[in-house]
Amino acid sequence: MPGQRKEVRPLQETEQQALLEQLLPLVGGETNVVSTTRRGSRISMTLKDESLADPAALAALPFAATVSLRNGRLRLELTEQAYETREKENWLMASKYDGLARIIIQNVGGKENIASLTHCVTRLRFKLKDESKANKEILEATDGVMKVMQAGGQYMVVIGNQVSDVYDAVCTVGHIAPGGAVNEDGSAAEEAPKEQKKEKFNPFNWFVNIISGVLTPIIGVMAASGIIKGVLTILATLGMMDGSGSTYNILYALADSMFYFLPVLLSYTSAKRFGIEPMEAMLIGCGLVYPTLLSSSEVVHDSLFGIPVIMPSAGDYTNSVIPIICAIAFAAWFEKKVVKKIVPDSIALFGVPLVTSLVTFCLTLWVIGPVASILGNGVANFFKWLAGISEILTGFGIGALYQVLVMFGMHAALGPIAIVELFSTGSTRLLVGALPCTFAQVGAVGAIWLKTKNKKTRSLCPPAFVSGLVGITEPAIYGLTLPTKKPFVITCITSGIAGAALMALGVTQYQLSGMGIFQYTAYVPVGVNDLSGMIASIIVTALTVVATFAIVYVTYKDPETK
Repeated sequence: MPGQRKEVRPLQETEQQALLEQLLPLVGGETNVVSTTRRGSRISMTLKDESLADPAALAALPFAATVSLRNGRLRLELTEQAYETREKENWLMASKYDGLARIIIQNVGGKENIASLTHCVTRLRFKLKDESKANKEILEATDGVMKVMQAGGQYMVVIGNQVSDVYDAVCTVGHIAPGGAVNEDGSAAEEAPKEQKKEKFNPFNWFVNIISGVLTPIIGVMAASGIIKGVLTILATLGMMDGSGSTYNILYALADSMFYFLPVLLSYTSAKRFGIEPMEAMLIGCGLVYPTLLSSSEVVHDSLFGIPVIMPSAGDYTNSVIPIICAIAFAAWFEKKVVKKIVPDSIALFGVPLVTSLVTFCLTLWVIGPVASILGNGVANFFKWLAGISEILTGFGIGALYQVLVMFGMHAALGPIAIVELFSTGSTRLLVGALPCTFAQVGAVGAIWLKTKNKKTRSLCPPAFVSGLVGITEPAIYGLTLPTKKPFVITCITSGIAGAALMALGVTQYQLSGMGIFQYTAYVPVGVNDLSGMIASIIVTALTVVATFAIVYVTYKDPETK
């Protein structure tokens, strides 16, 4: 009848949830809402503290007709048009990052406080008119935000692998022109700030951001696995657990699987980083660690389409990092630039992953395997040659570069040489210089632990510290020292000096052993009451921890305070 209000169809449960997810960040969060009711097209909320609500942002929502806030009572009238077409209904099913985007905008001082916005590999980069209006504590406590940093006149919100999606959501929610930046007058800027461009194309920063971004999601699990391995080793060494028993072996399988199947896990995180279907990437990762592809004795496998498959010096890709990241990076580029353009839409569902995974896997075995093997053997031959000239220089070189070699999987070429020498002569000195690397990381982590004011950074320190003591340094490297660069460089220098010192003191390895603190026993001759090598190694590594701790503690600054 004339004069009657048009009936608004009821919201579906999923639509109601999506709507509330968008509203909550703009009313101070779920804890600020006392009650919520809906009658027809009107949503009413009773708030504990109405000052936490943002009526202007609420009014900007595409489905909001009117918004009023009075005496702690918020009323939002929905537009009828929002329910009349499927296209408008989809407004309620917004990006899953819209809620995060609204929280970010609100806590950088609102849209009116944003002078410009760009993003790099992992960060949203704001230029704010007044940084004092930003609320760093709330941002850092928000799920989806890793940390907040201030440098070079920029207010940087570190997101991680999903930064491009969050950036798009911030631009959409904040009505920021999709060109990338907002000028002082609110107009779209044509290009990013000059300093942004410089960092974006810095090869070293790009490499570190890629590695850190891919490994960050698994740092916690990696640290947990390292701690389990260390505890098991301690219990077996002290005779509190049978090292050959079923309990030990089963629990060790749990801990070691993290590192054994590392390429599979990294294929998933790399897929998120490079924008490819995760299951497709994991197929490639699984192929690299398939049992029949593994070899500890044979380097050259049967040919693939007539081309020999040459494996890395380690014999397989288990525990490796760089090969799978390179493979998935290529797969993402190849799929976007080539495969999707040539595969018909009618068979794209299986045709795209078929072509992408097959070509990428073959090229990985043809190219990455041989390159890794050549580089690894070259590194091994270099250090073997260097040892003939000066064992002290060898100790410094291995100590300084061993962690870098581990990242690229080239350290594996040194192991067979040392083992052959050990079993043929009863001793070896080739890898003695690698011992301090672990302890340099421990010292750096300890310094960051005490120095940092960032809660998320501090939470990574205890597990990285413990796992580092037992020889598992990946959490320390990829989670703490490498992302901040300077601590990683310091650990390379101190471990290099310590490695030279061990060689100068004549420390010799007489048996195979564990890593970290369990490596000390390797420097005791079998059947000989001579503890001098073990004592020297303990003293040198202790000094390495102290020296690295002191230097990192003095030089380290949280990125936001630089």
